[in-house]
Amino acid sequence: MGVLVFLAGVQHFVNPDFFNDIVPPWLPPSESFWTYVSGVAELIIGAMLISTKYRRQGALAAIALFIAVYPANIYMVWDWRDRELSERMVSYGRLPLQFVIIWMAWKVSVTRRPSTTP
Repeated sequence: MGVLVFLAGVQHFVNPDFFNDIVPPWLPPSESFWTYVSGVAELIIGAMLISTKYRRQGALAAIALFIAVYPANIYMVWDWRDRELSERMVSYGRLPLQFVIIWMAWKVSVTRRPSTTP
């Protein structure tokens, strides 16, 4: 999960236009601001999830982030309402997928792993 979250964070910088387009435009200060802030958050959280020491905290932070960005998924459905059916299906699929990802992060947060330090 950590690698996927980290790579998602990288995508915010590689392909910012995609993320800018799904940020509700009424959120101040700008779409780019939220794209880069969420990208940095995903980079940090991804690294935490990869780390044995910070995995639980990273999972809890991931849950908070995934809840915080859910409005972008709702906005995406509304904004893509006139697109081709295949594109609309992608936007619809993101809504329940977010709950699956939140559940996965919760599972990581409650899973005990052996410590690598004495």
